[in-house]
Amino acid sequence: MSEARITTAIDRIEKALARIETQAALSRSPSASAALVQKHEALREQVTASLAELDTLIAGLER
Repeated sequence: MSEARITTAIDRIEKALARIETQAALSRSPSASAALVQKHEALREQVTASLAELDTLIAGLER
């Protein structure tokens, strides 16, 4: 392996490690977890409303 390829590989490993460390730190943060739960619930509500709308539209087409 050439020196440039080794350097590139090490850089990629270091960047991946930095991302892992960031996510690990966020997962330990209660406020980050609470924010994620809120986003999840909001998304769930939007999907539920969209599915209900689609059900209504489909029911109208079946008539």
